[in-house]
Amino acid sequence: MNLFDELQYRGLIKDYSNAENIKEMLKTPQTIYCGFDPSAASMHMGNFVMIATLMRLQKAGHKIIAVVGGATGMIGDPSGRSSERNLLDKKALAHNTEQIGNQLRKYLDFTDPKKGLIVNNYDWLSKLDVLEFLRRYGKYFTVNYMLAKDTVARRLETGISFAEFSYMILQAVDFLHLYEHYGCTIQIGGSDQWGNLVSGLDLIRKVKGPDTKVEVMTSHLLTNCAGEKFGKSLDGALFLDPKKFSPYKLYQYFINVGDDDAEKYLKVFTFLSKEMIEDIVSKHKEAPHNRLAQTRLAEEILTIVHNKEALKHAQNMSSALFSGHVKDLSAADIEDLFSHALVKVAANQKLEDVVIAVKAASSKREAREFIRGNSISVNGERYTDPELIVNQDYLLHHKYLIIRRGKKKYFVAEVK
Repeated sequence: MNLFDELQYRGLIKDYSNAENIKEMLKTPQTIYCGFDPSAASMHMGNFVMIATLMRLQKAGHKIIAVVGGATGMIGDPSGRSSERNLLDKKALAHNTEQIGNQLRKYLDFTDPKKGLIVNNYDWLSKLDVLEFLRRYGKYFTVNYMLAKDTVARRLETGISFAEFSYMILQAVDFLHLYEHYGCTIQIGGSDQWGNLVSGLDLIRKVKGPDTKVEVMTSHLLTNCAGEKFGKSLDGALFLDPKKFSPYKLYQYFINVGDDDAEKYLKVFTFLSKEMIEDIVSKHKEAPHNRLAQTRLAEEILTIVHNKEALKHAQNMSSALFSGHVKDLSAADIEDLFSHALVKVAANQKLEDVVIAVKAASSKREAREFIRGNSISVNGERYTDPELIVNQDYLLHHKYLIIRRGKKKYFVAEVK
């Protein structure tokens, strides 16, 4: 399967400026770029669609350029937004730019400039003064042309500042700069970036000539089977930074997706071959209750995004919760698993009072029934005496009580 067909099979590309031209261009080494917005200090799994696409392009022999938007980040991309964003100061942007760059270096090869480069558009856009910007580039963009772009048109009712209005010109300048200085011929981005990408294409052809061999293509914005935008969980965005979204939570997210989503994500996020993916999906359909597709998906993603050690740790944490053997969990594991459910309780209380405090029971009568009925475990051990005083000897890491009611319901006390 050639690269173009593989991108199609995996459902990665939504729009092409000219599909036949791109198909032909991808047969020989090209220089291809994608921009990354430093509005946050970490990218998330939605961004990883583009990272994984660049990884595929680089593995196929193309030179890739990752542009971190240190300059465009100061303005703010209006794409997909209903209102003006709050502008970050230079210090915050510099920090975010550095963090995004570090993440990109984890997944893409920038050790050889012939294979890949990471650049910051602040290095060239910051050198433009207002008059130069207007005379060299602004003259190529009519107001009518800009108003017709979806990114602008959607904001006309709520309002858009001149700063955000000019964003598409700045991004167009990026493509022209990369074409002139690095021979960049293809730009990729999310489908919400289509207007910005085409603006860059138009600028290059106006400046360099209508037959200039440059093209753009966009990826699908992933949604789940319910049509909801991909990348969110109960804990927020699926950040790539393990400190912002732990490997365990990432593992749990993907092992719990639906069957259709599992098949789609195997194509988008993993580097398994078409044959391997189809074999996994076929076996999954024979016994869907075993969740083979979700398990393999979670394993592949954890290994790619983090590493094999992170995968093993996430699996061990899952096993501990399923089995009830929670004594081996570290304090960090407990905080990761139960940060949203920690209840602070006083020391040296009766077990029945602790069970009520963490809301594992709603009354003393119910708490006693659960405890005497052998339905309550504390840190993996069963206790049947409601009057038991839970002192320091019963705590994990000198402060935690993990209460399990039945097989699946967990409640956690932090003893003060």
